[in-house]
Amino acid sequence: MADELSRLKPVPGSQTSRTRIGRGQGSGLGKTAGKGTKGQQARAGKGKRFGFEGGQMPLQRRLPKVGFRNINATDFEVVNVAKLNSLPAGTAVTGVSLKAAGIISRIGRDGVKLLGNGELSVKLTVQLEKVSASARAKVEAAGGAVEGGE
Repeated sequence: MADELSRLKPVPGSQTSRTRIGRGQGSGLGKTAGKGTKGQQARAGKGKRFGFEGGQMPLQRRLPKVGFRNINATDFEVVNVAKLNSLPAGTAVTGVSLKAAGIISRIGRDGVKLLGNGELSVKLTVQLEKVSASARAKVEAAGGAVEGGE
């Protein structure tokens, strides 16, 4: 086994010596070293920064600035009290249960907020991140309870 490993050689043609550029006319890549004659590309330290357009005003500076993204914005999915009538009595209302019931399509980054639009006739336990004052009053008037929520 050791004898065979010591005789291993690379496949012919798989390894080539590197091209030594700028080493005289006879090398085939002497004088200008494959960089052509003069100009920006022939200079030392060649390379342009991202977005550079040869001195022309770059596209990202020609286009107008648009929009604003408020990093402090809140993202709640809102649900009105009237939508909760489709749930069975005694249900614990959470963001996950509302999504499973098809009442909401997504849960907001900050959760779900219950608003007081409409009437409620089912006794429920609401466990949401935010509940408006009118929604809280309607849930409690229907015999339900609100746990948490501001």
